[in-house]
Amino acid sequence: MLRHAAILIGLLGTGLFLGAAAWTSWLWWRTPGIVDSAEAEVAEPLAPDDLPPGRIADLIAVEDPGFHDHHGFDVSTPGAGWTTITQALAKDLYFDAFHPGPLAKIEQSLAALVLDARVSKERQLALFLASAYLGETDEGAVNGFAPAARAWLGKDVRELDRREFLSLVAMAIGPNAYGVASRPEQNAERVARIERLLAGKCRPAGWRDVTYERCATAR
Repeated sequence: MLRHAAILIGLLGTGLFLGAAAWTSWLWWRTPGIVDSAEAEVAEPLAPDDLPPGRIADLIAVEDPGFHDHHGFDVSTPGAGWTTITQALAKDLYFDAFHPGPLAKIEQSLAALVLDARVSKERQLALFLASAYLGETDEGAVNGFAPAARAWLGKDVRELDRREFLSLVAMAIGPNAYGVASRPEQNAERVARIERLLAGKCRPAGWRDVTYERCATAR
């Protein structure tokens, strides 16, 4: 009985491995076309170089501090959280319907590995700037920093000062919880914590600390 169970477990494991290998191979082959199509559908392209100096560095320091060093996902950098920029893109690019859970996270991470291997960091940043979900208006979802700057601040994203830009960055982990218009006090508090973080006055408590609890009272 135990032998049969071991054989069955072995077969299941082999099947899962072969299935994952086949799926990642399919993603490897399809990724260039998927990314090209996503870029073609962007209504308002925004390249990292379009923004004032320092804005992208601020974004990365908050949203994905290990971005330039990891290969798709990051489970060690303080403040990295559960989802890197690459993983966020992978979810949007490869999944029609994403249901959070352990298996889905594994699939998302495998997809992020492929995406990072096939697409430059610069292109990833441009896609993120153009597609990040940043709340809802009466007209629908606000995707991208350029539309968000107009919707929430009434400005061109290139004309935002640092604090205004950070108010959008603050929304990225939870647009409903940190909305510039819907939750102004919560947004302002998160921006203040981010500013202390960027000034080097505090550090995340660990990998999962994306709310910067140590920055709440740092001076």
